[in-house]
Amino acid sequence: MLRPDSVYDDSPAERYQFPKQYLGRAQESVGDWIVYLEPRRVPNSRGYYAIARVDDIVPDRSAEGLYLAHIEAGSYLEFANLVPFNDGGGPIERGLLNENGKLSGRAQAAVRPISSADFLSIIDKGLGQFDPILPRSDADPVPNGLSDPLEPFVIESDRQRISHFVSRPVRDRAFRQVVLRAYDERCAFTGLRFINGGGRAEVDAAHIRPVEHNGPDTVQNGLALSGTAHWMFDRGLISLSNDHEILISRQVNDVDSVTSFLNRDGRAIMPKREKDWPHPNFLEWHREHCFKG
Repeated sequence: MLRPDSVYDDSPAERYQFPKQYLGRAQESVGDWIVYLEPRRVPNSRGYYAIARVDDIVPDRSAEGLYLAHIEAGSYLEFANLVPFNDGGGPIERGLLNENGKLSGRAQAAVRPISSADFLSIIDKGLGQFDPILPRSDADPVPNGLSDPLEPFVIESDRQRISHFVSRPVRDRAFRQVVLRAYDERCAFTGLRFINGGGRAEVDAAHIRPVEHNGPDTVQNGLALSGTAHWMFDRGLISLSNDHEILISRQVNDVDSVTSFLNRDGRAIMPKREKDWPHPNFLEWHREHCFKG
């Protein structure tokens, strides 16, 4: 479990800090997939909201008695559909029920094992189908085995099934939905919100730090951008400061024209949830490695 107000030095796409009491359980996850859960008592809890693979676990040299689980680069993936702890018919994690069918004390553990059946059930719900507003009608076709809504398909093993769900096409679609949902399908730089005749959003989900440079598929590494803004952002002609001021490169030969289609106050529109705002580390990477200041 991961609280948004956690006292630990957590960065979901990079590391998870935890006390020694959970070391034994956590070590069992090395090299395997884990699922992230916000506790039910957290206001507006997202429930199960992401998966990732643990690379290794080491003592935290900066904090005595604490350990760090490092997340494998590029493995973190947020769900297109948030999955509640309880779907109305009981907990999604059926393994949390005791012999009397009641919720056991294991549900309170911040780090706990999960069965393959429960894990696959969660990712089926989180990644198995997508909102019909996404993607744009001219986007890549849905990968084999997925459609809207999800149709039954057969995969030979649990390992193959997980590989299917974390394939690049599925990751791209999930990332798009997560980012556009956070930004209300509105371009952060222009404020434009267009829905085409097919009911799909005419806006892109842009990675701030690209995937090919180990940028994770997390909303904090994403921006909802219109086609022109996305093109300029990827080519370093515009960027974003840590306080969300839109920056224009000195290489732009017609600053007035660019300024005219950006938000009048010169600042990007942010998601309602502060936790969904771009992370300063990713913004700094873009300014240092992409922006032609």
